[in-house]
Amino acid sequence: MLAASLLCSSSYSETIYGQSRVSAYNWAMQNVLPQQAGLTIQNVIYKYSTEKNTEDTMLVHVQNEDAINGGYIFRHTDDWTGLPSNTIKKIVPASPLPIEYWGPGSIVVEGEGTVTDPSLVYTYKYDPCFDAQTDPSCPDYMPEYNLDDILPTVEDPLQAQYIQEELERQIALKEEEEYERKQRIKNNKVNIEKLLGGINMQAMSDHAFMQESAYFAINLFPASYYNPLEGNEYEDVLQLIDAELPDNKEGRRVNYTQQKLHNEMIQSQYDN
Repeated sequence: MLAASLLCSSSYSETIYGQSRVSAYNWAMQNVLPQQAGLTIQNVIYKYSTEKNTEDTMLVHVQNEDAINGGYIFRHTDDWTGLPSNTIKKIVPASPLPIEYWGPGSIVVEGEGTVTDPSLVYTYKYDPCFDAQTDPSCPDYMPEYNLDDILPTVEDPLQAQYIQEELERQIALKEEEEYERKQRIKNNKVNIEKLLGGINMQAMSDHAFMQESAYFAINLFPASYYNPLEGNEYEDVLQLIDAELPDNKEGRRVNYTQQKLHNEMIQSQYDN
């Protein structure tokens, strides 16, 4: 049967000291100690009686399991081997680990004999403001708040008038640039067509000019110009007397100059 009692007192700043009592062979710490953040156990005080034969071997373990790492966070063993039945009371300092490490507790007998009237007290302390949010009176307590209430309202800049005007101006500029681009393409197309048309007209004009020139050349001279002349064959009567002709020095210089210029032109082709 489990019987637990709680005694608390406040002293030394805001630290709270207390104790919880249990009378059982097995117990859960959630039913014994307040599950207060920052609570630590200072001492384990236990009392029980034994019934055994003096010569029998008997070990009694008072213990708590380690809920985090496994094994035991607290274990104290009394050796009753060779001792008669009796009652024992002890105070044992405990590990200062937080309450979440303290797993199920028990009193276990190893050997011959029994334990009667078990009673165990845990003394503890804790700071009620260990977690400041548990109590508005704690110095570091921060009231709950709604982010929507404390954050400034952010307006959508796209809805601002000057932004709208700037966007409209940018759109107008883009439309104007697009219109000018299309006009340039259209003008270039017209100019190309005109250029191609001018080339064709020039070719047609040249052809017409050649035709007119040929017609003019045909009609420039009288028809008699194109008719062969009728007449007899006249034989040459010129007779040259053999004589020695002197060398033409001027003609020789001209011939030499032309030959030199011809050679230089040919050589320039190889030099390049």
